[in-house]
Amino acid sequence: MVVNASGCGAMVKEYGHLLRRDPAYADKAARVGALAKDIVEVLAAENLDGLAVEPRTVAFHSPCTLQHGQKLNGVTESVLRRLGFDLAPVADAHLCCGSAGTYSLLQPRLSQQLLEQKLAALEAGQPECIATANIGCLTHLQSGAARPVRHWIELLDSAWNQR
Repeated sequence: MVVNASGCGAMVKEYGHLLRRDPAYADKAARVGALAKDIVEVLAAENLDGLAVEPRTVAFHSPCTLQHGQKLNGVTESVLRRLGFDLAPVADAHLCCGSAGTYSLLQPRLSQQLLEQKLAALEAGQPECIATANIGCLTHLQSGAARPVRHWIELLDSAWNQR
């Protein structure tokens, strides 16, 4: 089961743990959780020779759910580099963008501060666009970004369709 939103993937992978005491769903949930893979796990394991794209400078925001929840920090960046993207350096890349699920609703001032700091770090390298792996981060970053914000798979799709 391939999941392309890191927040959803982190949750689906936890189904077995979350429903471990439910007699009707424990086994099913464990199976679903074990089958779930983030799309980057699938692509990282593939031979990507011949799929290279025109170099574009991209700043990648690794969502907390990808870094900390799924423990896939650096994997998307590696795949993007393998495909020919130039990654702009991002200071404090491990820090949250401020979306964090409902955090942006429950702590709007702190969320806005985190957003401003993250956008400054992402845009410092003058990338053509910002890429991320989670819809919550994408919409949050998009709300204040001076550059387009895309899911990283959209970049691949666009590059491959322009061939």
